[in-house]
Amino acid sequence: MNANADSHKPGKTRHAFFYLLLGLATLLALYLLRPFFYPLFWAAVIAVVFKPFHRRLCERIASPSLAATASLFLIMTVIILPAGVVGSLLLNESFHVYNSLNVESARIESQVKEMIARVAADPYLRFFHIDMSLIGENVTALVEKTTSFIFDSLKNLTQNTIMFLVNFAIMLYTLFFFLRDGEKFVGMAMRIFPLGAVKEGLLLERFAAMTAATLKVTLIIGGLKGLLGAIVFFITGVHGAITWGVLMVFTSIIPAVGCAIVWAPVGAVMLVLGHVWEGVVILLCGLFIISHVDTFLRPMLVGQAIRMHTLLIFLSTLGGLSLFGISGFVIGPVIVSLVQTLWEFHDELLKNENGSSHETDIC
Repeated sequence: MNANADSHKPGKTRHAFFYLLLGLATLLALYLLRPFFYPLFWAAVIAVVFKPFHRRLCERIASPSLAATASLFLIMTVIILPAGVVGSLLLNESFHVYNSLNVESARIESQVKEMIARVAADPYLRFFHIDMSLIGENVTALVEKTTSFIFDSLKNLTQNTIMFLVNFAIMLYTLFFFLRDGEKFVGMAMRIFPLGAVKEGLLLERFAAMTAATLKVTLIIGGLKGLLGAIVFFITGVHGAITWGVLMVFTSIIPAVGCAIVWAPVGAVMLVLGHVWEGVVILLCGLFIISHVDTFLRPMLVGQAIRMHTLLIFLSTLGGLSLFGISGFVIGPVIVSLVQTLWEFHDELLKNENGSSHETDIC
């Protein structure tokens, strides 16, 4: 008995050492791929979204590489080329907006100080003993923070262009192989999670549904808000209407606040600069038209694709944005959706175990 036990110890030691080495090698590989996380993620997202079309294309084209090339060409034609044209226009216009804001920021601050001085000179307000100097400091600080936020947003649009192009090229290269060999990669990944074919398929289905629904809602609602905002800014004579519209598309991702971060300061600045009717139009359109796009369209667009509570969507989107940046509006809800699916698997497993143990007790 002791001899057999001693003979099993070297085997167990070798197995433990092997799994330790396997875990360290896997962590090292993930660490090496960490700089390319966002290109890989977006390549996977685009591959999932265009998977139905690519399947139909594979039925007509025998060569997998040729079918993947055709799908990639379609993706570039439908998404990437228009995005490149809009991006080049946005880049040129953002420089003009940035320069104009540099000139007008001092004017905005002086206008705010003059307005506060006129209010402080009002004889009726003297009876209330309002500390107008404190109010002036706070308003000036608010204006400075608003302009700095706008400056930072425009810098983020115009800087890091080279890094973006590198990541974009990596994403395209990866997307080709995800389209051609996507099922092989999924099979390799699912070897880590031996949940069974049914549960693995459900996980992939939930990932695809959440990703497609999130992108659909964000692109349609955000794009419509940005278009409405750009039209309102153009009508009211705001310089750089396209730039502000694109900023509204990005900021519409933020739950609760959304693109009010853009149109509210722009409307307030127009009022401060003396453009009264323009500022009123911007604020009214923002309050009663742009802000209610979600109310009418989101229930129709989301439907039953996202089986998640509104609070979870809100918190997962905010958490994703804080941890992963702009890509977090997809990553956050996807992570929470997968966790929710795993807990459903856990509940099913507990029910099955309780049911089998109950039958054994009866027997």
